[in-house]
Amino acid sequence: MSTVLGEGKLLDEKGELCESGYALSQVKSYSRADIKRKKLRIKEWDYYYFGDDDYAIALTVADNSYMSLGSVSLLDFKHLKYKTVSKIGLLPKGKLKMPSSCSEGNVEFEKGGVKIEFKIDERGKRTLMCEYKKFDGKKNFACEVELEPASGDNITVAIPFEKKRTFYYNTKINCLKGVGWFSVGDNRHEFDNGIGGLDWGRGVWPYSNTWYWSSLSCEAEGKPFGLNLGYGFGKPTASENVIFWDGKANKIDDVKFDIPYTKGAPDYLKPWKITDDKQRLELIFYPMIDRRDKMKVLMLSTDQHQVFGKFYGKAVLDDGTIITVTDKTGFAERVVNKC
Repeated sequence: MSTVLGEGKLLDEKGELCESGYALSQVKSYSRADIKRKKLRIKEWDYYYFGDDDYAIALTVADNSYMSLGSVSLLDFKHLKYKTVSKIGLLPKGKLKMPSSCSEGNVEFEKGGVKIEFKIDERGKRTLMCEYKKFDGKKNFACEVELEPASGDNITVAIPFEKKRTFYYNTKINCLKGVGWFSVGDNRHEFDNGIGGLDWGRGVWPYSNTWYWSSLSCEAEGKPFGLNLGYGFGKPTASENVIFWDGKANKIDDVKFDIPYTKGAPDYLKPWKITDDKQRLELIFYPMIDRRDKMKVLMLSTDQHQVFGKFYGKAVLDDGTIITVTDKTGFAERVVNKC
């Protein structure tokens, strides 16, 4: 049975979760100083995705204690291609001063020709800015996006792992509307009516993890509609699976990503099936771009497949209303990490 989080501190004096479960707002207060594991195991990140039917950008700033990261992805849905570039720093150990809340505080990353800023003003409006020198060969990348203040529910989970004092505290905010632009060299694209979301995470993880995550933010039947779906991470006492409709979260339980296999390996560019255990979610995901990031350095490795494509199917709200999903752009991913 799902546990609903109450207000209060996230961690107790021993560095353990005070309680685990989910909430529809970020009710638990997080402090890096409360963590009792080795400081090099702490991971903190903000990831924003924003786009329209033609292009999307993804911006990440992370302080993973042993390394900092400023990353930019540009997705071109018209030509079915992408580019991801990242700048890495060593041993930040909290120097980025990542905010303790998803609704206030600024994020800044600057290193070697890369500058990324996420700002939230007193009204809750978010501004995303980036400059990345030589993003595409000799061409520079730049962007600026203004997101409307978040309204309605989000999904927040506090999840333990097997080892003591390890946890995952995460908030996903879907359906963030906004305007903005990006440029690569002299080419510029205006987002007149874009939409996206935020993945805000803090925690201490085990060395090895495999997880699945999917996110969709769009409009359906003239109202904001979103999906946040995921599993495989930690020992959840509640899922992060939600259907968002017009600002309200409709909670669902377990989901499954059925990824096709070819010759014994996942075939990420073939259609996926995504379903839940109560027949409230029946989706076919048609991939367009596999944004793959594979790296191995000594004992550290990652094999990420963040696949962008189109969703078709249906989602059933708490009251039984059926929302038809047709030709909606989002992503689904499978990630294997050892870090």
